[in-house]
Amino acid sequence: MRAEKHKKKKKKWLRVTGIVLLVLLLGIGVYAFSVYKSLTNAVDTMHQPIDRKSDKRTEDVSLKNKEPFSVLLLGVDQRKGDKGRSDTMIVLAVNPKLNSVKMLSIPRDTRTEIIGKGTEDKINHAYAFGNEEMSMNTVEHFLDIPIDYFVKVNMEGFKDIVDAVGGITVNNDLDFTQDGNHFPKGQVTLNGKQALSFTRMRHEDPRGDFGRQLRQREIIQGVLREGASLSSLTKYHSIFEALGNNVRTSLTFNQMMDIQKNYRSAAGNVEQMTIKGDGKKINKIYYYIVPDDEKQRIQNELKTQLGIK
Repeated sequence: MRAEKHKKKKKKWLRVTGIVLLVLLLGIGVYAFSVYKSLTNAVDTMHQPIDRKSDKRTEDVSLKNKEPFSVLLLGVDQRKGDKGRSDTMIVLAVNPKLNSVKMLSIPRDTRTEIIGKGTEDKINHAYAFGNEEMSMNTVEHFLDIPIDYFVKVNMEGFKDIVDAVGGITVNNDLDFTQDGNHFPKGQVTLNGKQALSFTRMRHEDPRGDFGRQLRQREIIQGVLREGASLSSLTKYHSIFEALGNNVRTSLTFNQMMDIQKNYRSAAGNVEQMTIKGDGKKINKIYYYIVPDDEKQRIQNELKTQLGIK
């Protein structure tokens, strides 16, 4: 009799446990679907197709086959009635076989030929003249490598992305104050508004634009770190909304999924590159002049990273 009661009790607990597990699985399923739906909606909003064929690619990159690829990251100060200029231009060269990413910041005052305009000018003016397409063509010509994709970020709205991930922590190597915010040396935690001020300071830095580029890269890496953390799962809605409002890219949803699947480990090994040159005034306008041998050095390093002979 006692054994029979024990058996019934055991069955009851098994049944209760089974129901709880089922409810949990259903809840996880609904949550996963909600995340997936929000993600696809954000990516649809972000996607900006571009009618462009690179002269330096005979065939399109196969992300499924884990081929090296490059991305031009444009940080644009976009305001009402003005599409702005790309004050931030960063090239990412990703190679999963080498398990690394090379990150090159191009100084915005770099003098080069603007492809499609037929003039020599500051490289960041390419965006004002011909949007993403002219920027990609000009950077491609300057670096002599294919530029496969672009990602454009509205810097005014970048603070929303930082706030959406819950703020970021950066390593600051210069004590300074900007827009009423003080940034001491060492690890600094920033909200969105502070992050924008952190990237914009240039005049107090003895390195000029190079110091600014370092801070921009710190911000980007900080956002990537926070965005990839488990705690971000609870903030997914605000993260996707901020991305949808402030980011445009030629990458499709499927391409993003292939990158996430096949190139994830490379993202943990980011090597920063710098371009050396000199400031010079031509017709009373300041330019950053990159010598031919320095340009060749950068081009060779990027070609090696992308597996180009």
